[in-house]
Amino acid sequence: MKSAVALFALVAAFHAGDARATAPHAMLPPALARAVAAFDRAQVQGDGAALGRLLADDYVLFNSRGRVEDKAAFIHDYTAPGASMKPFTVEDEVVRHWPGGAVLGGVATLEGTSAGKPYKVRLRFADIWAERDGRWQVVFTQAIRAPLP
Repeated sequence: MKSAVALFALVAAFHAGDARATAPHAMLPPALARAVAAFDRAQVQGDGAALGRLLADDYVLFNSRGRVEDKAAFIHDYTAPGASMKPFTVEDEVVRHWPGGAVLGGVATLEGTSAGKPYKVRLRFADIWAERDGRWQVVFTQAIRAPLP
């Protein structure tokens, strides 16, 4: 895994383990809400096959270190030996939806291990989702560092 900072994206990993955080998703189309929940689980569980389905082939991440990553690098970060992530809660959530697209974001404090070493980082992120061929996928994520509370 490249680093704890690159681990997130999203990112994009949304609301794993917090029932209160799902309320804004009630306004989303059911298929998108299911995809978001699956993306959460896949990141926390390090499920490369699920991430492969949920990330678009042309996925791009602008990570919090100012680097650009593609789909393969993102999946590698989450599935590398010594990589793990604890469930987390998204705060200051942003949810915007329109036909065929959505932005989901907020702030999350992430904890886990990267290359077997513990990390804790707080990131503000935005995931861009697109509906393609009848399924929802993340096409872009941007993550920036936010101060720890």
